[in-house]
Amino acid sequence: MTEEPAASPSRRSWFTPGRLAGAGALILVLVFVAAWIAPADGYELQLVDPAHPVAPLVRIAGHPTKSDGTIYFVDVRERWVRADGSSLVHSPPISSALEQRLGAVEMSDSQKIAPYVALKLLGYKTTAQSGGVTVLALEPKAPAAKVLKPGDVIVDVDGTAVRTVAELRAQLAPKHPGDQVDVRYMRGTETHEAKLHTIADPTDPKHALVGVTASDNLDVKLPLKVAIDAGGIGGPSAGLAFALDILQELGRNVTHGRRIAATGELALDGSVLPIGGVKQKTLGVRRAGVDVFLVPAGDNAREARKYAGGIRIIPVESVRQALRALATIGPKA
Repeated sequence: MTEEPAASPSRRSWFTPGRLAGAGALILVLVFVAAWIAPADGYELQLVDPAHPVAPLVRIAGHPTKSDGTIYFVDVRERWVRADGSSLVHSPPISSALEQRLGAVEMSDSQKIAPYVALKLLGYKTTAQSGGVTVLALEPKAPAAKVLKPGDVIVDVDGTAVRTVAELRAQLAPKHPGDQVDVRYMRGTETHEAKLHTIADPTDPKHALVGVTASDNLDVKLPLKVAIDAGGIGGPSAGLAFALDILQELGRNVTHGRRIAATGELALDGSVLPIGGVKQKTLGVRRAGVDVFLVPAGDNAREARKYAGGIRIIPVESVRQALRALATIGPKA
């Protein structure tokens, strides 16, 4: 066994207090950058992002953009360093690639459902078809993981057909963690039925989930060509804002001259479903200087009021209710 030679004067001189402080600062910078790029598994930081106008994103063939009033949508930027109003929340254990894919699918559905709902409200003939909700991944600790497999297609929950992820969420909305649901699903060409117990949503323990990450293959047919460019933003929460802007573009006086922000996932029947990141979205709305913020009724609206400042919060359960509420506030003086 050889003895380690003593450090030479030049080697010893590197480990001075000043150099150690500099090295510590460098390590902190590297940790900061690493946290930004590759955060710890299972957590995400939700940052405030100012609300954005919807009109520049929407194009309806044969209908020029109208500028009477402005409708805004809000999103949440996900990063891994703190900023004013940010929140660190636990997220489901799915890969970042799958999460990005899911966000893109949800936004794609939102871009289909919003024009479908808006045009149907205006009396246009529209159709929507879907074979159900396809399971992409499962929460390992959820009871569903013992029954379902990736590739299974959920077609029915508690006797109600499920065509979209939004409809699956709507069926689970009145449930509490631990409640039982009856699920009918397809595995290949075979139909199966199962009784599953729900689990708590990691981001909101009061809400129930089945414990699946899923997507759907919704196909809508519209009499008008409606294009929505979301600019890479994912998730379903801009659905209400998209629908309201389409109605405005097609001649419905939605804003009454006011600056209106809206958030909420849309179902095919026009109902508005809860979304996440309400605190950050409300703060983003405040930064945009809007007059009114439409928010899904219930917990979302209660959360929004905590951070609303002087903004008027209007809870809504459907697009029709949103239109009625906006009509009663009248034009801005």
